[in-house]
Amino acid sequence: MLISPELAKAINAQIGNEFGASMQYLSIAGHFHAQKLTLLAKLFFEQAEEEKTHAMKFVHYILDTQAELQIPAIAAPKPKFTSAEEAVKAALAWEQEVTEQIKALMDLAVSQNDYLAQNFLQWFIDEQLEEINKMDQLLSVIQRAGEKNLLMVEAYLIHSEKAG
Repeated sequence: MLISPELAKAINAQIGNEFGASMQYLSIAGHFHAQKLTLLAKLFFEQAEEEKTHAMKFVHYILDTQAELQIPAIAAPKPKFTSAEEAVKAALAWEQEVTEQIKALMDLAVSQNDYLAQNFLQWFIDEQLEEINKMDQLLSVIQRAGEKNLLMVEAYLIHSEKAG
């Protein structure tokens, strides 16, 4: 086995966290879809797919290191949100939590001198900076627009796509 049992266990737990995030983002996408806010819904459907992809990267890493894959039970996502701000605050809080989880995985890999894992995890650390910035920016735009002006947020998303 190319990974310690302790790190394999922690990465298996992270697989569950990533799949859980995917389901939570689906729930947030559903919130926006129900309000006919198609671009906000699209953004979170895409985010859900991205989190699933992250989970699968961890799955493949576990398998590639010849460790045992043990996907944990995944809690049900929060089903409803009272506002767009609440939904995006939940997404931002999640990304901040995931950042701490990834940092803990890196700390464990460093403490074990596991250079393969460190190299693998560096991609996730870089990704978390992007994820936090994206959700923080979206929250700021939603707070400025207010719940009654979410169509302005949709217009902002169109402009952002064209500029990016």
